[in-house]
Amino acid sequence: MKIKITGKELKITEAINDYVEKKLDRIDKYFEDAEADVTLRTEKNEQIAEICVLAAGERYRAVTEDKDMYASIDKDIDILEGQIRKVKTKREKMLREGSIKTMDVSNDKVSEITNEIIKTSYYEIKPMLPEDAVLKLQEKPTHNFLTFINVETGKVNVIHKLKDGKNYGLVEPEA
Repeated sequence: MKIKITGKELKITEAINDYVEKKLDRIDKYFEDAEADVTLRTEKNEQIAEICVLAAGERYRAVTEDKDMYASIDKDIDILEGQIRKVKTKREKMLREGSIKTMDVSNDKVSEITNEIIKTSYYEIKPMLPEDAVLKLQEKPTHNFLTFINVETGKVNVIHKLKDGKNYGLVEPEA
């Protein structure tokens, strides 16, 4: 597991570093290749630990605060482990025999719907720069596009992931 530990207004000691690595071994057993981004910081009397794990195309995140940094890290690990088990159980249920995916459905009973709007999604459009929209889209690995109001032009734009998976496209209105 690749681990990146960052301290904000806090010096990361060797003891904290070793503790985080030891605790992340509990998460590492679920995946062959994973990356963890750990941010530790203090705000007033609270010790805040934020752990993001990217593995198997999924993103798991936990943020907790406590009087003790070690307790905060422990809580994060427990939360992450619960999230991972939940996703793993869900996947196993989907693959299990008797699921809706494995059922044989004859075509004469199913009428195919075409050229109809069958789903409507609502979301908030926020004003931002295209560069900020790219960062926001990177935070949501399962999303392929993000609609936003371009601060520079005042018009609605769409930023979308290109097929290469590395670059982005920007859709702007002409008028």
